[in-house]
Amino acid sequence: MAVAADTKITDSEWEVMRVVWANQEVTSKEIIDVLEQKKAWKPATTKTFIGRLVKKGMLNTKKDGNRYLYSTDVSEVAFVKAMFNDLFDNVCDRQKGDVVAYLLSQIRLSFADVEKITTILTEKETEAVDLVPCNCLPGQCHCKIIKEENDHEKN
Repeated sequence: MAVAADTKITDSEWEVMRVVWANQEVTSKEIIDVLEQKKAWKPATTKTFIGRLVKKGMLNTKKDGNRYLYSTDVSEVAFVKAMFNDLFDNVCDRQKGDVVAYLLSQIRLSFADVEKITTILTEKETEAVDLVPCNCLPGQCHCKIIKEENDHEKN
């Protein structure tokens, strides 16, 4: 499943998308009903966010009599993966392991999740290196500064 070009959505737009992902095809009234309970939003507020998501290409519309049905071609998992890829594209390669470790420390996992992650880490161990090369330009991170300080201490 391809991910929409605009993976930047607001927290409020996330709320709308979660309703669509949970229902696959949904009317604005159904989205409004869920979000009135959760967020106490007025119908116009929810419709504004639906409209923005349609403009961003995140939601599809289909006319069904006198109502519209909303759906998406982007799965929730594919969207989250695309967001993480965007995030990691902007992080120093040396910091990515710390970010992953932090994420793992912050979430609750099932035994199956732990087993899956352990399997991946065991596979990654075969290609691990002593030090991941920095991919930044000078001035974008501290790696070069730390390396220079360490080199200076050795001399």
